[in-house]
Amino acid sequence: MFRHAFRLSTAVATLGYAALLVSPSAPLDARATLEVVADGLNNPRGLNFGPEGALYVAEAGSGGAGPCIVNSNNILVCYGATGSITRISLGDVPSQTRVVTGLPSLASQTGAGAGSSATGAHDVEFQGRGNGFVTIGAALAPARRFNDTAHPEFATVGAEFSRLVRFQPNGKWSFEEDLGVFEELENPDGGGLDSNPYGLLAQPGRRVFTDAGGNSLNAVTANGSIYNLAFFPNRTASGATFQAVPTSVAQGPDGDLYVGQLTGFPFPLGQANVYRIPSKGGTPELYASGFTKIIDIAFGSDGSLYVLQISSTGGAPPQGGTGSLIRLSPDATSRTTIVAPGAGLVAPGGIAIGNDGAIYVTNFSVSPGTGTVVRIVP
Repeated sequence: MFRHAFRLSTAVATLGYAALLVSPSAPLDARATLEVVADGLNNPRGLNFGPEGALYVAEAGSGGAGPCIVNSNNILVCYGATGSITRISLGDVPSQTRVVTGLPSLASQTGAGAGSSATGAHDVEFQGRGNGFVTIGAALAPARRFNDTAHPEFATVGAEFSRLVRFQPNGKWSFEEDLGVFEELENPDGGGLDSNPYGLLAQPGRRVFTDAGGNSLNAVTANGSIYNLAFFPNRTASGATFQAVPTSVAQGPDGDLYVGQLTGFPFPLGQANVYRIPSKGGTPELYASGFTKIIDIAFGSDGSLYVLQISSTGGAPPQGGTGSLIRLSPDATSRTTIVAPGAGLVAPGGIAIGNDGAIYVTNFSVSPGTGTVVRIVP
């Protein structure tokens, strides 16, 4: 059985260095145009529309001077309050403002890739204008946040990771539920303890999140209770056993929950799936297969499902500019490639679809200072 280290943070940690070497001006596919609407972002990940119509982006930050800890992937990462949420006002001339700053971030601070592939703010969602929420990742066994024998100093900041954060329009924010404690106490998938909260979906009375470290889909109720909706067991294909690594969650037109998986080491080609889970929870049902390294999903107004791949090539990342975007028909019987590998998406990290049908994607999502948001017009 593969260790829990082979999860989302493994892919992110190795993707960053190649992403830094690929120009944002890579040739675009003739099927779609990509227009930059925000730039200068630090490891931008999930994005979502706020209730007033602006687009908000979770930036995982770039780590900092410490304290440091060796994460689940045996990488020394150091703390910095460099995570943020950027608000993008769309229009003929888009503008951007960091409306939330000082969120916790972990990243390596050595070598050419310093500050890349950060763990921190991974996704952003809303329950009304005054209730913005952010998942803060960890890529750590929950208990190590507080009692790591090799790095005891990390306990001074450990409680800031594997958390849910709430923010207000004025930029004030606060830590809410400790999501890692649920993994430690319940361990839904029964594997080694590891927590890395990632995708987030706000619904009436609850916030649903994927734990990419814990291979689970969980929910936080309005009173702060946490419960499991589904877990995703290891799979075996072509002689390789790998973990599910659920990265993203979306509500379908039928009211059910849909989850996209990255998969873990050895990141096999064509083995990432999309699953459907009843809204109240239950056994995941295969909805669509044949993908590679799904990082986010979103439904269009016509019921089509858009699947964003951080990389389209099998094997451990990095693979440079091989991110891609695929659209599934409403009945999931056919698929269309909107942005092909090598056509401009470099380690994309999140997707949101506007009321006008325009698609927004975070690009260079494992790079500090050079991340962007692009508008894709099919």
